Amino acid sequence: MLDQIHLLAAVTILGVLEQAYFFLQVIYARRMFGISPPKISGPPEFERIFRAQVNSSEYFPIFLALLWQAGLFFHQVAGLAAALGLLYLCSRYCYFMGYRASSSERLAPIYFGTGVLWVLVAVAAVGLSHFFLAHYVGLNILRLLTA
Repeated sequence: MLDQIHLLAAVTILGVLEQAYFFLQVIYARRMFGISPPKISGPPEFERIFRAQVNSSEYFPIFLALLWQAGLFFHQVAGLAAALGLLYLCSRYCYFMGYRASSSERLAPIYFGTGVLWVLVAVAAVGLSHFFLAHYVGLNILRLLTA
């Protein structure tokens, strides 16, 4: 089974490291602008960095759940979920950097990242549907499609 999930695990670790990077950016911004916790307001430059980190943290559990469900239940296409995970992490990084520069520069990466999440939803749903049909009904759609 590990040969099927090692890519998902690697993408998960990269995601955790990306989140840590975002957290560190908030710490550096707090120091640069002299904003001590628990304050969350300050100059627009600080608030954009803070919001980018918080927004990324809010979406991270959703991303992880979809990544693992898509990877575990749609493992027939090797690496698809992991590749989508990498695309999502890249879009989140672009989102963070864009938001840091200007609130309008966050839009294209957030739309792209949301699109990737919807693709992960679809992949997970197809994989789960295939599993339920094969396990409970005895209907293997993939075998029927390839026959």
